Amino acid sequence: MKTSVSHISPAILTLMLSAALSACSLWSSRSEQAVSAPQPEQRSGTIVQAESDAAASRQRAAAQSIKASHPRTYVVKRGDTLWDIASLFLQDPWYWPEIWHENPQVENPHLIYPGDILTLVYVNGMPRIMVGKPVHATGEAAPLSEVKMSPSVRRNTLEASIKTIPGDAIRQFLSKPRVVSKQELDNAPYIVGSDDEHLILGEGNNVYVRGEIDKERVRYTVYRPGTELIDPDSGEVLGYEGVYAGEVHISKYGDPAIGKLTFTEREVLIGDRLLPTDKSKIDNLYFPRLPDRKINGKIIHLTDALFGIAKFQIAVINQGDRDGLETGHLLATYTKGKQIKDKFDRNGNSDVLDLPASRSGLMMIFRTFDHVSYGLILESTKVIHNHDLVRTPG
Repeated sequence: MKTSVSHISPAILTLMLSAALSACSLWSSRSEQAVSAPQPEQRSGTIVQAESDAAASRQRAAAQSIKASHPRTYVVKRGDTLWDIASLFLQDPWYWPEIWHENPQVENPHLIYPGDILTLVYVNGMPRIMVGKPVHATGEAAPLSEVKMSPSVRRNTLEASIKTIPGDAIRQFLSKPRVVSKQELDNAPYIVGSDDEHLILGEGNNVYVRGEIDKERVRYTVYRPGTELIDPDSGEVLGYEGVYAGEVHISKYGDPAIGKLTFTEREVLIGDRLLPTDKSKIDNLYFPRLPDRKINGKIIHLTDALFGIAKFQIAVINQGDRDGLETGHLLATYTKGKQIKDKFDRNGNSDVLDLPASRSGLMMIFRTFDHVSYGLILESTKVIHNHDLVRTPG
């Protein structure tokens, strides 16, 4: 028997109509969500082609940088650094990643170990550094030639690998440099005295500390307010260098709190500040490389030096995280050109002439902060001074 719509009660009809409208609304909402759902990011052919062109350009530059005097083979020795080895083969050592053959089956393919034999070969016309043993029984390597690559596996401990740069040069700076604001220094706890009334303190001395101390923390690092880091161009105070002095263990909280100096790098003085220990470390598994952008800055402080610095000494520059600097970035240093008078000007004006800046060295950034960075001088051809220029090499 057929049921006519006209025989359905108004209440039931209302319920049916409401359900139908709700279903339509839900379907519409889901359809809109499906349409607006984010799609996987598609990399355009233009971007991929640009990246491919950039890689090819770097490889060509690396090939042009190969030294005519490079060794045919080199046996890695203890005490070598990756930077020194790269300098044997390349005029511009930062192109090492472009000629180093990465073995995908090795966990850390850039690691090199004492005893490794490095050979420069050409693969598809491009230079490559291969790791292996002498080709000939006599111990002599084969001449440069086109070769086919095949994967191999080896295992070594991370500690056994050679370092990227001389670790001794920056070991004390790897976790110790601190750049803090004036407010941080003013609010930091400070050493107010010692139990034996010494003015100069060292390891083993008990000290009294005033200020707000986190009772969940027992270990602090002792810093002395150091150089005010000022941008020479803008006059802006970029921060204050904290001079590392030692470590203290808090044994009793109160006013004053009581602590003991467990290690001292230098003398600890009354008034030195306590800051939470910075546990960040710098990974040695990087290789010096060029920044992705143009950097133009200046040296604003020389560490442990008055007049100038040279190879394996430290400088602070007025560029940091906010400027795109990262650990491992390379910057060239330049001595600002002098001003001279042109006494032979045909117009008789004796114009003052600014001579161009001359390159003086190469710096690798090893620690960055918001506004400043610490750099190690890897190469120097002349003395490097405060306020010298730093730029992206090229």
